[in-house]
Amino acid sequence: MSLPSEKASELKQKIHNHLQKMDIHGKIREIIAETLGEDQGSGHRSLSDADVLRALQRRGIIDDVMKDLHFTQETAADTGPKPCLKPTTHFVDKEIHLLKKTNVDPSRRYLYLQVLGGKAFLEHLQEPEPLPGQRFHSKPVPCACEPDLREGFLLEIHKDGLGDGSKMVDATAMLSMCDPVHFVLIKTDTSAETTLVSSYFLDWRTVLSSPSGKTCFAVELMGVGSECKVPAGVLTVSLELYPPLPQHLNSDVISTQQSMERQRTAERERLFMVYAKQWWREFLEIRPSHQSNWVKIFAQDENGVNRPACSYVRILRASRLLDSPRQAARFVSLLAHERPPVVGGGPKQEQWCSLLAFLCRGKGDCEDHAALLCSLLLGFGLDAYVCVGTKAKGVPHAWVLTRGTDGTITFWESLTAHRFTFVFDISDVDSQENLISPQMSFC
Repeated sequence: MSLPSEKASELKQKIHNHLQKMDIHGKIREIIAETLGEDQGSGHRSLSDADVLRALQRRGIIDDVMKDLHFTQETAADTGPKPCLKPTTHFVDKEIHLLKKTNVDPSRRYLYLQVLGGKAFLEHLQEPEPLPGQRFHSKPVPCACEPDLREGFLLEIHKDGLGDGSKMVDATAMLSMCDPVHFVLIKTDTSAETTLVSSYFLDWRTVLSSPSGKTCFAVELMGVGSECKVPAGVLTVSLELYPPLPQHLNSDVISTQQSMERQRTAERERLFMVYAKQWWREFLEIRPSHQSNWVKIFAQDENGVNRPACSYVRILRASRLLDSPRQAARFVSLLAHERPPVVGGGPKQEQWCSLLAFLCRGKGDCEDHAALLCSLLLGFGLDAYVCVGTKAKGVPHAWVLTRGTDGTITFWESLTAHRFTFVFDISDVDSQENLISPQMSFC
């Protein structure tokens, strides 16, 4: 892209002034004189431009010039329509009180999230994650009881409703946005083995009640799996709105909104439990032997919370990164298979990780692989379900099933990317597995 003539002239003048300040012409003359003096013994020889450049590089003068030059990218003049800015990216905030220049749309509102440090991490730490559709990764820090985390993330806050994409959200609209900031902490040892340390959902809306539009507080992170009741450490988090709200909300309003959301969630869970019990009774009435079938209605996540099994599957559209369902199966199979760690002996401990925790950790059990593959296949428009059953010797297992419009049934082994296709009517089969899908459920 060519620069306007006035900008090009300004840039040339700045470079000229910088070269004069460094006395670059005097240094070039000295190098030419020295080079010619060295060549007098071996006969007269004219110097080419390449010889001069090599001499300048050898002396480190070119490196010094480039090191002192600083280029910044300015936005175009306001003479035409504004281009649609891409979402902002993660930037590291070395000086915590100085907001560096980044790709910010002045017509949007942003939440600036800072991780200011950690305490009481007796088992170390690494990484945070933010709002839906925006994923960032912090730089790794040495494992310590008080890790020196200094990271900044600029999260765009907007509503996905029709006609709302180009509007700056106000306080009322942000109050109704219950999407949390999801922190996932990973520990990586010297052999590159990753361990999930903690998974935490942060409600960021407390910043709406701050008169200055900025708040700082500590959050206690708990462990995962069998250690979900054991504290893992404390993070100091700072939240700041850009631009600040013209008028902040009362903290009682925010508390009331959060209480209403908790009540709605509890009511949905109660209704689902009523439906699940009714479905289970009807399922057993079909045939008493169904009592011994593998049916998964609830599953425990990494935080020890029992969630409906269908909530682990959601539509994921990754067409920019994955071109076909087969590529999606291959991608999922490349993630390592590892069962949840168990303290002591006994049967296998079942743990279904959230998709973000599974992807950050880079490995998980067969249920994690199956839920991710099913979500990706749904994104490609396939009628996909997670199957829960057993394989050889009665070992519990999970895989994926897709139904074609012609009655074709395809089983996808998420650990190996193998596919097995059958043509029959699924309604005539005495099913020995449980199908899980966000649209419906259990057959």
